[in-house]
Amino acid sequence: MPSPATSATAKTSSEPHIPDPATPPGGQAQPDPGRREPWLLAAALFVGYAIVSVGRYRQLGQRSWDLGIFEQVIRSYAHLQAPIADLKGPGFNILGDHFSPVTALLAPLYRVFPSPVTLLVAQAALFALSAVPVTRAAARLLGRRRGLAIGVAYGLSWGLQQAVDFDFHEICFAVPLIAFSLEALLARRWRAALLWAIPLVLVKEDLGFTLTAIALVVAWRARQGSPRASRYAIGVAVFGVVAVALTLLLVIPSFNSTGTYDYWNKVSESSGGGGPFDGLDTKLRTLCWLLIPTTGLLALRSPLLLVALPTIGWRFVSSYPQYWGTDWHYNAVLMPIVVLALVDALDTARHSTRAWLRSYVHHLPAAVAAASLALTTSLPLAALTESGIYRKPARVTAIERLLAQVPDNASVEANIAPISRLTSRCRVFWVSNTRGINPDFIALDNSRKRYRDVEAYAHALHPRARYAIKGTAYGVVLLERRTG
Repeated sequence: MPSPATSATAKTSSEPHIPDPATPPGGQAQPDPGRREPWLLAAALFVGYAIVSVGRYRQLGQRSWDLGIFEQVIRSYAHLQAPIADLKGPGFNILGDHFSPVTALLAPLYRVFPSPVTLLVAQAALFALSAVPVTRAAARLLGRRRGLAIGVAYGLSWGLQQAVDFDFHEICFAVPLIAFSLEALLARRWRAALLWAIPLVLVKEDLGFTLTAIALVVAWRARQGSPRASRYAIGVAVFGVVAVALTLLLVIPSFNSTGTYDYWNKVSESSGGGGPFDGLDTKLRTLCWLLIPTTGLLALRSPLLLVALPTIGWRFVSSYPQYWGTDWHYNAVLMPIVVLALVDALDTARHSTRAWLRSYVHHLPAAVAAASLALTTSLPLAALTESGIYRKPARVTAIERLLAQVPDNASVEANIAPISRLTSRCRVFWVSNTRGINPDFIALDNSRKRYRDVEAYAHALHPRARYAIKGTAYGVVLLERRTG
């Protein structure tokens, strides 16, 4: 390992070249193990992510209706139908909510394996795949050992772990796209960087701004060595802005029954927020989490960090408090950005004339990996060491047996817990949002005794229909509509 002083004059790697021991003198060259390490890391991460995500599903641990909504959408695509999410309202076209046609890519897989588990496993695979370009870029610029340390830090980053623990979301496609794009950018492969980023406009409507930010960084870095690539990047940046404008003002409203974009109210102070300075303490904590344990603040030295600004901007301007913090899936798209910004900063700062900075750079990859490992003890992947994640509780088995009494293709009104056991084979509505439809069944999680009299509640929801309790299991109540 070279000293910090030697690192200051190094041109390509912080580690000296060591002959591959797998290649005997005069013998045939063996595959470079460094090429396998990113994929082996990704495979290990996939197993961990999948166990946690599917394990929580097996324990009936869903915290929102998102998994059910996306399953309805992908189920529709799998049967070559419009992407209808009845949980958002009967006949609601999801393209009128968020513009995420990329989820149709999962339709063939779902057609073969029609289960919410398919979505969770696919998400785990996409998140794990993103570790490959991150680790590869770090290894190319910093050497294999430091590259692997950065890959571990990324794979265990809190933003990815929180996303794995939150059902399914379309941003799982954005994370590897951003990672591959920034890997190409760091390798000065300008066209590849732009081509990897362009599909972001099909993942979610706000990611067109992320595309614009990536293109602007490409334009800046290519301006001297490749003026033509710089001009193309400016064109892509403009395309990103235009794509966002068209999506928000034309495409989404055309699919929405109200003719507008429903989320405008979440950036309005009149919806209950106090503007960008509301929740400032939470927003500052989120910034600290993004920059300190993940990058040791060194990412601030890289222009790649500018790519994070669009996502941070719309979240912090929003009046919706759940956008501000570190929970759920909202920080996953930021993880490849901040980590590869760190890689970029490490590559340039190791040549600094300041000894303290070279020393800091020398130790930082191991430090951020150690920080991620330490934080994991209180993050979702810690469940891998607990026996409960590998078992299905008797409570869940009993609830599934109860819900199995609902016949295929029946209509069901449900709240969060029963949804994920029904959307693969039934038409499922959100409780109190059937808009005049009297469903065949009502499935309610009443484990917290929210409804004192479930039959009276069912009558209040549907005064012209009569529902009777068909069965109960661990607080879940199934009611069936009576005829005659």
